[in-house]
Amino acid sequence: MRNSIGVFDSGVGGLTVAKAIKKLLPRENILYFGDSIHLPYGNKSEKSILEYSLSNANFLFKKGAKLIVVACNTSSAIALSDLQKKFPIPVLGVIHPGALAAIQSSASGNIAVIGTYRTISSHIYQKEIKQLKNNAKVIEKSCPLFVPIIESGFGEKTIIELIIKNYLSQLSHEVDTLVLGCTHYPLIKSTIKKLFPHLTLVDSALETSKQVFATLVKNKQLNKNESSGNIKIVTNDLNEVFEKISYKLFPKQKIQSIHSFS
Repeated sequence: MRNSIGVFDSGVGGLTVAKAIKKLLPRENILYFGDSIHLPYGNKSEKSILEYSLSNANFLFKKGAKLIVVACNTSSAIALSDLQKKFPIPVLGVIHPGALAAIQSSASGNIAVIGTYRTISSHIYQKEIKQLKNNAKVIEKSCPLFVPIIESGFGEKTIIELIIKNYLSQLSHEVDTLVLGCTHYPLIKSTIKKLFPHLTLVDSALETSKQVFATLVKNKQLNKNESSGNIKIVTNDLNEVFEKISYKLFPKQKIQSIHSFS
């Protein structure tokens, strides 16, 4: 029986998407998988990203997912269309929702996007934003150090401020909206906002949760139970930072190793 929303990312960052889904759809069961062994995806080849994404989605499908959310911008940029063709259930990415939120948030139409090397080099956000608003001006910036820094537990320390300043200080002052084009980046959102208070920060979690809701309604798959659904968090490399961030987003939630998951 297909009774859960499957969510995957290259590590812990996609839990920001899972949390938004849980808030909007509290009755739904969520199964989250963090592929921490292969972290980060952003500097991997397209072939490897496709392989990892297929494996992750296949794991969720076999565990009974009725819908899969690719809560990884890199996987969404490289593998989404392949996954949608492969599986007989809806597979949603995070890029289109993020692009839509950026257009809705920007007063000037001058938008910056930050992400992993692979996401930025695909120019997928620029394409999506231009399709929604053809006169928008989009600046793209690769920030390859953010994910390993966050996953190493330094996301709340002075070192991340120095790296943020280095990456973002050259953004045009005309930019009024910054798209956090990686689901890890909301974990340093407060630090970015502190350093660049004039920017409206956009992460795709809320918009993605709305798309999940709309898809479940369309397919008549909303959970009708009165009780709250559960969330299961699984990873193939359980470490202290994964635990710390997971417990911050989902207090007291047990995290399982893929080897012991049932």
